[in-house]
Amino acid sequence: MERKPYSAGAVKFSFWFMEFRKTVQLLSEGKSFADIKKLNEETNIYGAPTKLRAQQIYSTVTARIKTLDESFYPIFLSSDLATQKLFVLTAALLHDTLFFDFVYEVVREKMILGSDELTDADIRIFFKNKQEQSEKVASLQDYTLRRLGSCYKTQLYEAGLLESNRANSTRKILKPILDIAFEHWLYDHDLGIMVKTLTGVR
Repeated sequence: MERKPYSAGAVKFSFWFMEFRKTVQLLSEGKSFADIKKLNEETNIYGAPTKLRAQQIYSTVTARIKTLDESFYPIFLSSDLATQKLFVLTAALLHDTLFFDFVYEVVREKMILGSDELTDADIRIFFKNKQEQSEKVASLQDYTLRRLGSCYKTQLYEAGLLESNRANSTRKILKPILDIAFEHWLYDHDLGIMVKTLTGVR
């Protein structure tokens, strides 16, 4: 997988599952990305509250979709809800390397060790380590890091990997069982690392 420069952009992003699914549906019907962009500008297909938010949803969702080979469209559309959410999470992780590292280094490691709890302390330690490794992360304010951690937890909850999204500091990790077609697709497209990331194996 391609590693991108670390970014705190996730503070502005949501999981955007319905928007992702709608976009894949339109692409599978033969619409181009340019067609969808125009449609969004003219009819606000995502039901966004402002024009700026509509543009942000389009640019983020399509950037995530483009991290995956288009052969995923039919598999995604014929999959159950849980698998569709894991496809969306995979695209979000490929789009955001800092988010990927968080899931790979913290959530996956917890699953490997048999621990099913994610705490705010785990998140703080992750960012502290990253600040020592990266000037970009070191330059981020504590407020931004707290928001990033909160965004990561929310996206993992919406993807089905965390049991709760309440404001308490401990969340139960839910280890997913991958659909066989999804797992095969990942391996066939050199994304075996995502199988390890999502299921907690070395």
